[in-house]
Amino acid sequence: MKENTIPVTIQEIISKVIDAPEEFTPMHIPIFNEREIDLLRECVESNFVSSVGAFCDRFESSLVEFTGARRAVLTVNGTSALHLSLILAGVERNDEVLIPSFTFVATANAVRYIGAIPHFIEIEDQSLGVDVTKLSQWLETTTEAREDGVWNKSTGRRIRCLVPMHTFGHPVNMDALNAVAARFGLVVVEDAAESLGSYYRDRHTGNDSLCAAISFNGNKIITTGGGGAILTNDDDLADRAKHLSTTAKIPHSWEMRHDAVGFNYRMPALNAALGCAQIEKLPDFVVKKRALAARYRAAFDGVEGVRFLNEPEWATSNYWLNTLVLDDDSGEAQESFLELANSEGIMTRPAWTPLHLLPLFSDCPKMDLTVTETMARRVVNIPSTASL
Repeated sequence: MKENTIPVTIQEIISKVIDAPEEFTPMHIPIFNEREIDLLRECVESNFVSSVGAFCDRFESSLVEFTGARRAVLTVNGTSALHLSLILAGVERNDEVLIPSFTFVATANAVRYIGAIPHFIEIEDQSLGVDVTKLSQWLETTTEAREDGVWNKSTGRRIRCLVPMHTFGHPVNMDALNAVAARFGLVVVEDAAESLGSYYRDRHTGNDSLCAAISFNGNKIITTGGGGAILTNDDDLADRAKHLSTTAKIPHSWEMRHDAVGFNYRMPALNAALGCAQIEKLPDFVVKKRALAARYRAAFDGVEGVRFLNEPEWATSNYWLNTLVLDDDSGEAQESFLELANSEGIMTRPAWTPLHLLPLFSDCPKMDLTVTETMARRVVNIPSTASL
């Protein structure tokens, strides 16, 4: 192990905040009780366990009520929700899609599914979301407007869509971002996979764009085991999303007719039943996660060499994953911290490898990503389960 380059007290602080057990504290685990078991039993007894039935409709209605979006369309996971959202946004093969390099690989994979090209953009170091000012400057110098959209002068490809990602639950500055998108004729699709329960100003994430993708993976604030959803305020778009996610089958009592290349992307009712139980607890989960974040914030206040990542001034975050930012940007402090914390039974991890550094995306267009690369060497996530 490398010599520790940050205070051992950081591990000690975490242990005190979460009252760490002797053996192992995971990063984030789901919280279940008898309510989930009861609804799963009810779903099984109904015999409607696939992609139709009352629980799918019920979970969609609960998402609408909680988020304030007009419609919600369930999918099998967050990646499929983003894939469909990009199709609904009009992204086509060989288009470029602006996405942060500082994100989970699924964001770029969804772009590739269409045959489109990820175009990597920079983040800022406070919210870890898109740096809107730098993006505007980048687009001014690298694009040209035509009758059919905005085009990358270097690659000769159309730039169709902009996908902000609400990192670790912290909302992006959507008003500023939408102003840039409108100026350059870009469609905005939110990657809200991590931000269920987060608000940009007084609006739940997902309400400031054409549509948004959320995730219910096992490590998210609520889970359906695997699952996702599209949020939108456009009824026609929601109808199209549901149609395409159900293999584009034309409704009929017995005939099997399809009018487009569709996808088998609908969430099964068993998963939706789990979601119905989980979303009942979501307000309490958010309260507890914000309380945990407040304890971390107070504990790390004034500690040398590290800062706790706070929600931006325009946001109320769900604090899906609590995050520390180390002063040392060499990567040595990060590595020594991760080795020590995990050896002591406290699960910690870095953020993702910046996507532009992965060989499969190395030939994609990108702006200067100095902050992205620096933050990847400074950020660590720490235990964030609501029950802590």
